[in-house]
Amino acid sequence: MTESPTAAAALSPFDVVIFDLDGVVTDTASVHEAAWRDLFNAVLKDGRIPPEVRKEPFSGIDYQKYLDGRQREDGIVAFLASRGIELPAGDVSDPAAAWSVHGLAVRKNQLFRERLGNEGVAVFPGTVALLERLRSGRVPVVLATSSRNASAVLAAAGLSNAFDLVIDGAVAGELGLAGKPDPALFLEVVHRLGIAPARAVVIEDAVAGVEAAHQGGFGLVVGIDRTHARRSALEAAGADVVLDDVSELDLGRVLTDPWRLVYEGYDPAHEGHREALTTLGNGYVAVRGAAPESRGSEIRYPGTYLAGVYNRLVSTIQGQASEDEHMVNLPNWLVLDVRLDGTDWWTRGGLKIRRERRVLDLLRATLRREVLLEAAEGRRLELVQRRFVSMAQPHLMALETTITARGWSGSVGIRTGLDTGVSNENVPEDALLSHHHLLVLKGSGPGEPIPVIEVETNQSHIRVATALRTQVSGLEGNGTPSQQAGMYYRSFEVGLTDGMPLTVIKTAAIVSSRDRAVSSPASGARLVLSAAGQGFDGMLAEHEAVWGRLLHLFVVTIDGSLQVQLILNLHVFHVLQTLSPHTAELDAGVPARGLHGEGYRGHIFWDELFVLPLLTSRLPSVTRSLIDYRWRRLPAAREAAAAAGFRGALFPWQSGSDGREETPRWLFSRRSGRWVPDYSHLQRHAGLAVAFNAWQYFLATQDRAWLLHRGAELVVEVARLVASMAEYDSEQDRFHLRGVMGPDEYHTGYPDDPGGGLNDNAYTNVMAAWVCEQAHEIMTMIHGHDLEELRGRLSVDSSEVETWLHVSKRIFVPFDAEGIISQFDGYEDLQELDWEHYRTKYKNIERLDLILEAEGDSTNRYRLAKQADVLMLLYLLGEQELMLFLARMGYSVSTDQLAATVEYYLARTAHGSTLSRVAHASVLAAMDPDRAWSTFREALTADLDDTQGGTTHTGIHLGAMAGTIDVIQRSFAGLRITKDALVFSPKMPNGIRAVSFRVRYRDHLLEVSLDHSTLTVSAAPGDAAGVCIRVGSERVLLAAGELRKFLLPAPA
Repeated sequence: MTESPTAAAALSPFDVVIFDLDGVVTDTASVHEAAWRDLFNAVLKDGRIPPEVRKEPFSGIDYQKYLDGRQREDGIVAFLASRGIELPAGDVSDPAAAWSVHGLAVRKNQLFRERLGNEGVAVFPGTVALLERLRSGRVPVVLATSSRNASAVLAAAGLSNAFDLVIDGAVAGELGLAGKPDPALFLEVVHRLGIAPARAVVIEDAVAGVEAAHQGGFGLVVGIDRTHARRSALEAAGADVVLDDVSELDLGRVLTDPWRLVYEGYDPAHEGHREALTTLGNGYVAVRGAAPESRGSEIRYPGTYLAGVYNRLVSTIQGQASEDEHMVNLPNWLVLDVRLDGTDWWTRGGLKIRRERRVLDLLRATLRREVLLEAAEGRRLELVQRRFVSMAQPHLMALETTITARGWSGSVGIRTGLDTGVSNENVPEDALLSHHHLLVLKGSGPGEPIPVIEVETNQSHIRVATALRTQVSGLEGNGTPSQQAGMYYRSFEVGLTDGMPLTVIKTAAIVSSRDRAVSSPASGARLVLSAAGQGFDGMLAEHEAVWGRLLHLFVVTIDGSLQVQLILNLHVFHVLQTLSPHTAELDAGVPARGLHGEGYRGHIFWDELFVLPLLTSRLPSVTRSLIDYRWRRLPAAREAAAAAGFRGALFPWQSGSDGREETPRWLFSRRSGRWVPDYSHLQRHAGLAVAFNAWQYFLATQDRAWLLHRGAELVVEVARLVASMAEYDSEQDRFHLRGVMGPDEYHTGYPDDPGGGLNDNAYTNVMAAWVCEQAHEIMTMIHGHDLEELRGRLSVDSSEVETWLHVSKRIFVPFDAEGIISQFDGYEDLQELDWEHYRTKYKNIERLDLILEAEGDSTNRYRLAKQADVLMLLYLLGEQELMLFLARMGYSVSTDQLAATVEYYLARTAHGSTLSRVAHASVLAAMDPDRAWSTFREALTADLDDTQGGTTHTGIHLGAMAGTIDVIQRSFAGLRITKDALVFSPKMPNGIRAVSFRVRYRDHLLEVSLDHSTLTVSAAPGDAAGVCIRVGSERVLLAAGELRKFLLPAPA
């Protein structure tokens, strides 16, 4: 492995990285495509072409299929053959006017150079950044391209000296190397460098190039798909990984085991991303996968977060005071540093990393790190670290470090401790705000057997105590205490013998004043640590046993791609690091970015709409607790509704500690460098998601007591809100909801009134009608004393119940002239966006709102969407239920109309949210399972590949992770819960041969397995009453201990 001399360098596990030119380094693909179009359209019009030949103009599909990645002459022959044209080959001396393959090749090159001179060439910033990191790390970088214009293109791009070696089409021609998909060009590179192909990386955007690298046996073949249209083709050609952009490439990532996420080497550009994806937690506390020797910096960021611990600070933005609440980064307990014989500490440059490997073991919920360190004089020290956050004891965490001298003997200094000088700086924009949340209350005295340090949040006054125990093999005592700049240290000096390991075990217990059954945080932390076993392996075994039982409930097994299985396992893992059985003991919600970082300030959004289906079907007690978080904040929601002039409960778009609206008034745009107003609090549909989740929980569990005492109250208060918001139009005999926003945050108002909200957002209106109907149904399904008590407690009378039913049937839903459901009233009056222009100019246009804002324009002017909006109705209700519901509202809608609506919005969605492709994949499954699979694959990689513009370092996207798992059961297995049955309508894509998973349903644990022809459902033995299972028109009663098989119809 190449060493990394600077912090900005990449320490790569490979010996060379080979880049293609067009579409990878430079954006010359569009220039090439235009030149080919000019050439072939002229050829097809030439009188020498027989009249019977197909003469439709050259297209982008032709370019991708016949030209991209091939040598000029080969591409010409392939395209002409596709049209039934054959020209003489000619020879290399042919002029541009020659009617031959070589003549056309010369003419195309002239056209290309003309365009290059007139238009210039753009480079891809992510590629240039990787080149710089690799060269800083002394990793050879090579350009291998079939283009004969490489020198001219590199010069135009300012990259003439960027590569250690360039082998282009001219060199290949001189050597007689076959063109791609033959691997000869790439093999020539490794031959010259004396490197085995398995030690080399190839980065290509063309199918032919990927196929060449795969045939050549290269160690890592990377496909770049900037169009989101060629993933399947690139994978079929042999790409090990397919990315949207080179900036997403983490060369050290290894994806060969479905239960292990492995990172080899070091890359500063991806370190924060790796830390988020290797976070360990247990639903109560989570710890980012930061290196123990690191303190917060632009590259590495330790983070420890407790569910539900928030604090408010006041900042000044645009000259105004702004109070913002954040999930608090708590003291870092991982701190561990080493040095040799009294020399400088590792953290101060006394030791350098020469090799590093990290393994996240998903089966054991542990993180292992192997590091080889070297001092200036050459002495080497090997560290192997294991850590876990206990699922058996939620307050307990442990780090074991095994230290071995390699080739020498002598003394080593070890320094462990706790860093209380932490702050909230994980999100660059939030670092511009006030971000110091902690006050140190006290630290333990030097003689205390279990050191405890206690801090307090400076506004919410939550106290958090961390107790630490450090054990060094062969030593007695607690080390020498010291304190420096917020660091509380314990230091040890130990003798090392060559090859003989020394073990340091660091155990931490964390307790807060929000916890139950503790006298004080400090005494609680000491008690946890005193009760913990002395041995690391014993504590680990307890943790693994509990984790294994939990994982067994959630795992979804597919017969298909190993990488897809790994990502599904990773998503299950991180959902459970954030939300576990321990969550049921807390007053906490569903943080949109997990407990993995400070993205979105740790707030709770509507993402639970995507998360709770997974939990309800496995751990309904946790779902109940998370909905109870909302129920406890009903007083704040009622107060918000009253302040806005409404009845009922107005739940906030962003929630935190007490249920008030936490949406910031301003957001900083790094693209424009301006603070821009945030109007997303206008999304009144947050409460609709709360009500929907409450009803789905009841359907799955039949928890009638909870419905009576809490669930019904949530549904009723949200129904009251929308009924009081609804404005009646007597001429139309319809109710309207005005001044709202739908899930598409790109529309905050009409073009002349940004931030003023919209009228009759279809998603909001239909779901408002749904909640009113549901409130009516709840009041009619409950009888006797229970009904009397519920009505009295909520002050509900018969006329109000009938009002809900009336409103549910008469809310307005907008449609355009073609019968498409309009996103909101007036949507069809907006301008169409020139999508091709923006894709060509910016490549990644998922954040169109920021792009247009920087241009002085606004998304409010255009027919587009950040994410699924209207299509969320199909995601939640399904096609048949939505059609029936719209019919009850007085709207007759056909399946063809819904299909047209789907296509309309698919073409106008920017996917600025990771939730977008989850919803789209689910909706598409009912229409076209294979198309759904392609969209699903894009949704899967949001966090693993960090496709959302490098945001995963501030926390995983919990809704997308849970949602992708749910797509398997909700959409491909077709599982939905109705009032009287568990329904399966499988729509299996060809990308999956079979799938199996477990679900809990009305006190049954069910095993579900299916392939393309058979569905099997079996119930574990137990005492629960039988449940109805419906597959197509077949309905059966499944008793505990029974198994039923269903034959599935062949795809149409």
